[in-house]
Amino acid sequence: MHARADALIPRPVLFWTGVVLTCAGVIEHLWMFADSASMDFDMSTMRMSPLMWAAMTAIVLGVVISACAVVQPGGSRPAVVSGPTQTPGVSRHRLIAILTFALLVDQMKPATLAFISPGMRAEYHLSTTEVSSLPTVALTGTVVGSLVGGRTADRIGRRATILIASLLFLGTTVCGAMPSFRGNLIMCALMGMAAGGMLPVVYALMTESLPPGRRAGIMVLQAGLTTTGGYMAASGLAAILIPLAGWRVLWFAQLPLVLILIALNRWITESAAFTDRQSRPERVPASVLFKRPQRVRTLVVSAYAFAWGLVYWGFITFLPSQFASSGAHGMSATTLLFISSLLAIPTCAVAAWLYTHWSARGTMVVYAALTFTALLALAAVGMDGNRLVLLTTVMLLFVGTAGVIALLGPYTAEIYPLPIRGTAGGWAAAVGKSGGAFGPPLIAMILSVPGGMRTAAVFVALPMAVAGIAVAVRGSNPQTVAQPAGDAVLLDTELDDLVYGEGLPAQATPLLDEGGTAR
Repeated sequence: MHARADALIPRPVLFWTGVVLTCAGVIEHLWMFADSASMDFDMSTMRMSPLMWAAMTAIVLGVVISACAVVQPGGSRPAVVSGPTQTPGVSRHRLIAILTFALLVDQMKPATLAFISPGMRAEYHLSTTEVSSLPTVALTGTVVGSLVGGRTADRIGRRATILIASLLFLGTTVCGAMPSFRGNLIMCALMGMAAGGMLPVVYALMTESLPPGRRAGIMVLQAGLTTTGGYMAASGLAAILIPLAGWRVLWFAQLPLVLILIALNRWITESAAFTDRQSRPERVPASVLFKRPQRVRTLVVSAYAFAWGLVYWGFITFLPSQFASSGAHGMSATTLLFISSLLAIPTCAVAAWLYTHWSARGTMVVYAALTFTALLALAAVGMDGNRLVLLTTVMLLFVGTAGVIALLGPYTAEIYPLPIRGTAGGWAAAVGKSGGAFGPPLIAMILSVPGGMRTAAVFVALPMAVAGIAVAVRGSNPQTVAQPAGDAVLLDTELDDLVYGEGLPAQATPLLDEGGTAR
């Protein structure tokens, strides 16, 4: 039988005390926001009152208290979960639904930045350069969050890390009541840390809780559709709420979703594989990602993530402005984003089918090749090319990049051994998001040289070509790496290999279907 969900929070009274304290601080900020209605919700002229500082203190203390409450006491063992290594039947479906909801909330956070920027720029009287620092700071936060969150997941647990990220989401909803732009930057950095920490942990838990036969397709679909759903949910809230209460309300509108996520954590149980891993004394350092036999995997995954980040956060960021400056085709930024979201749905469905029924590596190479081809075609056509050809090329670019990011997280979770699965997922996510930190200024510099957008397209196409070749030549196949996660002998082998550098057997355990039969 599985351990009770309550047993997976070592100090439940302390945990809920922290949640209540955090909610009290958030509600106080929400009240102050509502009180600014007479000023058209413009809080830029307000000062941080003593009451607001007290509310901020309550939030910080609440998050810290709750985070400490979910960590196992020193010297104690985690709650034992016996039985099958994969989550059974109804619990499995419930877990998929809850983790999908968690990713949806996670994706809404960065997506919201696109819709609050115009209102924030007007309220604080910011220049284009100044307002662009908001997504840069937030994405830098996701890089830090991915690294810290992935490592934390391998140390204190997948479920505990998801809870801590949810608590950070709860606390940072007060971004909607920050009087100063600097306060918004700080809160968005913390929000980015929570968003970055959630993603790789969810994939690790999914990998360890679902049967190998189906989890790949489910995770690829989940990755793509939650990205689309997060953007669409953020855009829908923006369309309805911003005309009524301004840009700040978008942060507070997500408060009920975060509270629901925290409540649903009752039905997220730690994977049996991780629980078994925690009963062993060995601690695997993060540096093993760059040692044999993990070094090649890490370099391949890093190349794939880096190439996507450079294209998505660097090149695609400038597409709307380039269309506008060319004065051709009437293609707006809104239309481009809408096309991107719409195309992600069939793209991810096809990617999931190919990944599961054909080849994981082959599918990744195909989507890298699609992205590379679209970039070269865009370089050849230019912004003033034939309308039909240009739109087809842009659509192909969105298809390729949507597939690349949908495949990256699940693939990383599947090819790394359990003791460093979270760390590896965090590293891959951080490398991809790092494109948001240096991609835009780098592309902006290239746009100033002769050739402009054509030169930039060729520039970002080259890393994508290298990434596709790296996956094709040296990429790992999950079907030859996957192992029954709860097998004690295989887990011991993994630990010996990671801690002491001993070689794994040449023939890995075959992938098993739901009935336990090799396929």
